[in-house]
Amino acid sequence: MSERITIGVLAYQGDVEEHLEATRAAAKKIKRNIEVVPVRTKQDIAGLSGLIIPGGESTTLYKLCRREGIFEDMKRIPNIFGTCAGAILLAKEVGNKMAGQETLGLMDIAVERNAYGRQSESFEADIETVLGPLHAIFIRAPRITKVGKGVQVLAKYDGETIACEQESKKKYYLALSFHPELTTTLFHEHFLKKIVK
Repeated sequence: MSERITIGVLAYQGDVEEHLEATRAAAKKIKRNIEVVPVRTKQDIAGLSGLIIPGGESTTLYKLCRREGIFEDMKRIPNIFGTCAGAILLAKEVGNKMAGQETLGLMDIAVERNAYGRQSESFEADIETVLGPLHAIFIRAPRITKVGKGVQVLAKYDGETIACEQESKKKYYLALSFHPELTTTLFHEHFLKKIVK
């Protein structure tokens, strides 16, 4: 495949370095030459094949994206992977939304902000996913309360969806309630394979 593939990691908040490292490691594992870059400006976002939106505070992320003038540009990126706050930004519906908070509204899911409690109530769990078993870390995690019929569930915990994906018309979105960048490259590999297929 001769087409140059560049994946951006939104670099305002959250585990930016961990996502950059996990994506580079995932690219090596699937044996593809993929450039991975931090994204902060309109220049950075131009021409991306995919974008990873890390955790953080969803309202703050929204305001920073608006301030830098990249919020509308993000909607045009064909492949987006959102973890924690990133999943909130992808969702069409958000419970517990702050006044004035907007989302990209790209993925047919409903999420509830901070549904798993505060930072002090963060927890870890061994989970089963369609990609295999892994250790998951939940930090002020959102709850995915509803998935549309075009959305495929990739993992559940205690009967609730914690990972899902949506594919349509050359668009691919992946949303997780937990932080895969801290324990595994499985989901980063899965995301990259969807882009380079």
